[in-house]
Amino acid sequence: MYDAVIIGAGITGCAVARFLSGYEGRFCVMERSEDVCTGTSKANSAIIHAGFDAEHGSLMARYNLKGCRMYPKLAEELGFDYRNNGSLVLALSEEDIPKLEALKENGIKNGVEGLEIVDRARLKELEPSIGHIPVAALYAPTAGIVCPFGATIAFAENAYTNGVEFRFDTEVKGLTPREDEKGEKYWVVQTAQGSVRTRAVINAAGVYADILHNMVSGRKIHITPRRGDYILLDRRTGGYVKHTVFQVPGKFGKGVLVSPTVHGNTIVGPTAEDIEDREGVDTTSEGFADLMEKAGFAFDDLPLREAITSFAGLRAHEDRHDFILGEVEDAPGFFDCAGIESPGLSAAPAIGEEIAGEVAKKLSLAVNPSFNGKREGFFDPKKEMIKDPDALSRMIQEKPEYGRIVCRCEQISEGEIRDAIRRPLGAKSLDGVKRRVRAGMGRCQSGFCSPKIMDILAEELGVDVADITKSGGGSKVIVGFVKDRIG
Repeated sequence: MYDAVIIGAGITGCAVARFLSGYEGRFCVMERSEDVCTGTSKANSAIIHAGFDAEHGSLMARYNLKGCRMYPKLAEELGFDYRNNGSLVLALSEEDIPKLEALKENGIKNGVEGLEIVDRARLKELEPSIGHIPVAALYAPTAGIVCPFGATIAFAENAYTNGVEFRFDTEVKGLTPREDEKGEKYWVVQTAQGSVRTRAVINAAGVYADILHNMVSGRKIHITPRRGDYILLDRRTGGYVKHTVFQVPGKFGKGVLVSPTVHGNTIVGPTAEDIEDREGVDTTSEGFADLMEKAGFAFDDLPLREAITSFAGLRAHEDRHDFILGEVEDAPGFFDCAGIESPGLSAAPAIGEEIAGEVAKKLSLAVNPSFNGKREGFFDPKKEMIKDPDALSRMIQEKPEYGRIVCRCEQISEGEIRDAIRRPLGAKSLDGVKRRVRAGMGRCQSGFCSPKIMDILAEELGVDVADITKSGGGSKVIVGFVKDRIG
């Protein structure tokens, strides 16, 4: 019998798991995919909102602000990339300035600190590359950017090392309330791999959260998958944009953001299109045309020719446009983390901490005296060289694999790739390696390095190279006649 089962290993589910591991109990995360961070959490803007946009009094506003404040300390404790770069919301005409004033007023009500409306001259000082159209901006110095892969993996690893179990390739098929001979209530969680019993269920299933909720509650909710297209620019554009730059909705329509990433790229997006397919992450030429046009309102010469990839992500838009959190009234022991769309990434740590606390209170769980809230991040030779120019030379002498570069674009060594596989909850696929150490994330998009990474994966996992997948399931890279030809 588990004390709690968390359904979904995105950033919300993994944050809940990390904070829940601070209590004594038996906990499990169930994920339908082969790894953490494979759904909404892997394809988003990677920004930490300051909190001025969410409606005052909403759960979005409350958890956004708290989560934003938690990120700097968590990044230090758990060893993931985060940067406080601030954000700007552009007024593209004089008619837009009252909208900035309204955003500022709402942000102050929400508790956001340091908000300031800046004129054109100050805007150019803050963002020298800004185009000729913007006339003013709302400046939010507390906003930031993060690596969503790194943060999710950090929460998951820390939860795992504190005793949380993870079951991958485990899709939940049903949920049934039960009662034992002593009158104690529990849940039976049915999966494709069998059933388990648990005292509590935490629903963090992203775009599928309404399906699970509606299995157990008479008060139905409805989530619409909202697709957003993005364009990622090469690291050669690093420094072109300093802040996360939004556009206030106005006569040009609802704008898109342009932002640096913590790894030195530039990201442009997203579009917003409601769809029915909960796996519909295909990209569209219309979406990219829309992105390029709207980005041009903010910047005159944004280097879009430096695009290295495009992708689409899904947001879990609930009809009431607010988070749905906490124990479901007519399903005791079932806790929702549903409708987690933007600012969900920003809010995830706060949601995780509070839901874990609610579950612990419900189950009367004691504090875990052996809980270790710190985690050592991935070894990065480039960062080590900044601190000590001779560090890498010493490391290579001791471990030559750190001197053999596999991914040329991102300068990722064989040693780093092996680390990604050997870590707690280590990589089992090409995308798993990419999310952990960025091998294959650069300009050639793994065109050069994937065969070597596959060889390393096969060796480390003890499988045939033909069994290596791009992202688990049936996504084998070598299939059919190709496997026969290589013998």
